[in-house]
Amino acid sequence: MDHIVNELVKEYINNTLKPSCGMLKEMEIYAQENEVPIIHKEVAEMLKVLLKLKRPKRILEVGCAIGYSSIFFASVLDNDVEIITTERNEKMIERAKKNIKEAGLESKIKILEGDAEETLKNVKGEFDMIFIDAAKGQYKLFYDMLIDKVRVGGIIISDNVLYQGMIASDEYVIRRKKTIVKRMRNYLNYICTAQYLDTSIIPIGDGVAISYKNKDN
Repeated sequence: MDHIVNELVKEYINNTLKPSCGMLKEMEIYAQENEVPIIHKEVAEMLKVLLKLKRPKRILEVGCAIGYSSIFFASVLDNDVEIITTERNEKMIERAKKNIKEAGLESKIKILEGDAEETLKNVKGEFDMIFIDAAKGQYKLFYDMLIDKVRVGGIIISDNVLYQGMIASDEYVIRRKKTIVKRMRNYLNYICTAQYLDTSIIPIGDGVAISYKNKDN
């Protein structure tokens, strides 16, 4: 039980949504079998609608893993996009490169190898969308590094922000997760109160925050 959505509701939603196919389906099976975290099915379908509405041309992702979300974004946008993503785990990088090559997206998706705190310093230009899906205790750090790279009218998507419900209530907090919970609460408080952002927190998957940059910060 993740304390976010009733399990019966979650099961109904996932059984009702269109199933994945092809390479994305194969990647989902691999992720499940190898306990690799990828975006939840219901979150992916929501992002699909958002991507089709916004049609971002440049996306920066923090947290590549096996490349699932980058490949998913590119497929939704008919490969009409440039994606820069970060990953420090060598095993994940190897698998992501293999998947990106098989998808024929080597010219569209670039992986920055190494710790995001270092690799993000060298990223140039503006982005239409930032997708943060990495270490939960570092979201504010990543945000501070990237917000100036988001154009006005761009969006910041932060995944897993409710963290199995622990962010919402101390009743659910695991002792060893207290620091992460505190930092995530501070991050959500910031993006929800910043005057240059309009933010919505959506209780699907493990919680998603969508922020629209309405003016320069």
